[in-house]
Amino acid sequence: MPDRPTFVLVHGAFASSFSFAPLQAELALHGHRSVAVDLPGHGFAATYPASYQAPQDLARLAAEPGGIQGVTLADNAARVIEALERARRNGPTVLVGHSRGGATITAVGNQRPDLIDRIVYVSAWCPVELAVGDYYAEPEMADVDLAAFAPAVAGNPAELGLLRTNFRTADPDVLAAFRHAFAADLTDDEFRVFLNLFQPDENLDAGTSADRAQAATWGRIPRTYVRLAADASLPPAAQDRMIREADALTPDNPFDVRTLEGSHLRWLVHPGPAAAVLASLAEV
Repeated sequence: MPDRPTFVLVHGAFASSFSFAPLQAELALHGHRSVAVDLPGHGFAATYPASYQAPQDLARLAAEPGGIQGVTLADNAARVIEALERARRNGPTVLVGHSRGGATITAVGNQRPDLIDRIVYVSAWCPVELAVGDYYAEPEMADVDLAAFAPAVAGNPAELGLLRTNFRTADPDVLAAFRHAFAADLTDDEFRVFLNLFQPDENLDAGTSADRAQAATWGRIPRTYVRLAADASLPPAAQDRMIREADALTPDNPFDVRTLEGSHLRWLVHPGPAAAVLASLAEV
């Protein structure tokens, strides 16, 4: 139906369009179009070094180049803008970002608010007062232990020009850290399936203070924040802080706030409740 929006879905770090397949199936059963965007260097454009396969060669993995090197937040935004321009030919659009994808959709909203009828953050970064990286030093992120993932980092990010993570590690402590941060409420099999959907490389550019939400452009787009109540990687306190900051930026256009139970990844593995929330936004 031409008056129904197309949902444009933007993934987070180390992810790809593949992770949205169950959600897209649910949205289709609600009668909605959707397109999941692969950001540059993601999906079938990702690099999976031979040394990442079994048996792994960790020394080579730490040194092999990756195609995502040099990709920037601006590149990500340009990819999404291209998708929105095409989707817009069919009617309204709802732009949805998850996790680090929030930085990308914020950049898109700053540049092209005319392409977006509603912008939706699902436990996603919405930088308002600080750059994304600076929030990690704030009290709301105090319980997020990035050091627990350090043994899985392959190579020197500054030398590689990208962040490479060995999601195929057998280190039980690192696997437990991944599980706690992203998927504490999934079964062991569900957790391992999603872990194998992650790609090893991510770009280094999550934006600077210049990429924070801008009132004059981003701030005029109707917006929704879907809180994930048991998210340990972007805790509810951090989600709520960004909601408050955004509402203070444009008090006449506050977030419509919804809450789903579950971890950072549960809504993608069991997408029924999230699809229902998104479908309801099509009627707003």
